[in-house]
Amino acid sequence: MRRTDVLQGVRMMRFRDVFGRCEAGSLSQLEAAEVLGVGERTFRRWCRRFECEGDAGLLDRRLGKPSPKRVPVDEAMRVEALYRERYAGFTVKHFHEHLVKDHGFRWGYTWTKTFLHGRGLAAPAPRRGAHRRKRPRRPLVGMMLHQDGSTHRWLPGRDEEQDMIVSLDDASGAIYSGFLVAEEGTMSSFQGLGEVFGRHGLPCALYTDRASHYFHTPQAGGKVDRDKPSQLGRALAQLGIEHIAAYSPEARGRSERAFRTLQDRLPKELALAGVSTIEGANRFLAETFIPDYNARFAIAPEEPGSAFVAVPAEQWRDVLCVQETRTVGNDNTVRFHGIVLQIPPSSLRPHYVKAKVRVMPLDATRPWISGQLGYADLTTSPQAPQHQQSGQSMCYINRPT
Repeated sequence: MRRTDVLQGVRMMRFRDVFGRCEAGSLSQLEAAEVLGVGERTFRRWCRRFECEGDAGLLDRRLGKPSPKRVPVDEAMRVEALYRERYAGFTVKHFHEHLVKDHGFRWGYTWTKTFLHGRGLAAPAPRRGAHRRKRPRRPLVGMMLHQDGSTHRWLPGRDEEQDMIVSLDDASGAIYSGFLVAEEGTMSSFQGLGEVFGRHGLPCALYTDRASHYFHTPQAGGKVDRDKPSQLGRALAQLGIEHIAAYSPEARGRSERAFRTLQDRLPKELALAGVSTIEGANRFLAETFIPDYNARFAIAPEEPGSAFVAVPAEQWRDVLCVQETRTVGNDNTVRFHGIVLQIPPSSLRPHYVKAKVRVMPLDATRPWISGQLGYADLTTSPQAPQHQQSGQSMCYINRPT
């Protein structure tokens, strides 16, 4: 027996009992209506129908009739055809968003979910695991960023996997930077942070896992060694940004949930857009997908304002790179990744033999030599030495202050 039939039978039994008490004078019509949870006018109408038609007058006349709000059959067939032919594998929510945005669908998500479940096109969501207490979000944007990478077959039609690097805000969940690379590492992390710093400023803290390009971990699964920072850890310390290590996937719940959504939606959106290369995917991410994602999933922070610290790019660009220490040789040269760099003579000191210098890439082809104690005004070597590989590098050194 259907639930509606059972509820209708219970309602009829209650009405007959209350109607008899009302006829006996123990209840007024107003009191009887309150007992049944309806208005006095509705109770009087039921009484008239019961006196004229008996139990048949109490039947809900809506039962058995098609709802005027039901989805037309041809529209339901169109939805099924769209899902089978174009959106197969989409989650119900993702599919319904495209129905509304791209196909003018006027009915709700609940109908779409029930319809797809009934046709066997989408499986019900699995039951969630044990209850966990949710960590409160930071109240201001810029107080903490999450950065993580995810290996997945992001590009449709490609057998190989790519890594996606995402930097998102803890307070709002908005993605500030997202792009695909062949392999996650130090340089991809620097690139993601550089995009955030350039657009928004420096955050207060960065929350990451314990991958080797983030932290040095002497024992697998153990605590990180703060005395041996990675290149990224050194850069964050120089910029005054706190670096927080996560010790479990659950601790990175916000970035893990974001990647679960990205892994489900992004490959399908790339397939719909006909994108199959990393370069095209990164353009699609920056111009289309990330703005749409933030409009759909980002939330308003608890408090207005921002904790980002806006600084000129010159103050962080030279820090956000690989820096290596070298000792100057007897011929005033240093070696950097197979390149011999000649330090030019200076009127301020006779030579730089045995001096400690930091060497860093100025761009993809040119290294930069700076003094150990910090940066100062730079001079360019007037000409490259004979043994230097032409076109690959230029020599820079800071003037002593």
